[in-house]
Amino acid sequence: MSTQERGSAGARVGTASADAVDEARIPRQLWVEEPAGRRRMPDAVRTAAVRAVLIMALTIIQAVIALLCTLAGSWLAFPMVLSSVASTVVATWAVLDVWVTRQVWNQRHGVVSVPSSTARQMRRERRRAQRAARAAERDEADGRIRGRRGAGDLSRA
Repeated sequence: MSTQERGSAGARVGTASADAVDEARIPRQLWVEEPAGRRRMPDAVRTAAVRAVLIMALTIIQAVIALLCTLAGSWLAFPMVLSSVASTVVATWAVLDVWVTRQVWNQRHGVVSVPSSTARQMRRERRRAQRAARAAERDEADGRIRGRRGAGDLSRA
């Protein structure tokens, strides 16, 4: 077999296998959904977190402006420093708000499995109420069935 024959045979085989691969290949999508590694934050917590990030960003910008005004010797430096201190307090409060909101949501919706969890106590009370309702239904149904038996005296005669 000459070099040309080998090359043409390889080209034919390579082309055939490439065509088979192209036919077997699934078209690539532009957007592929992947399962999230972590669950999505609850809406209340996400809202508090976004608010905290925005407040922190504004506080950092304000601190930089205060620093630049101080370095430039501007009259605006003193008010900017005072407002930066106030913004830092507000940003700290916003971060604490995220933490508290998350804890409250977890406790109300039963994520935390602690004996003192409010959610566990509420579930317990709900179960007791459901059991009591089912027992009342059963007693009511038994009374109706007994009443029917008593009415069937004609068949016993």
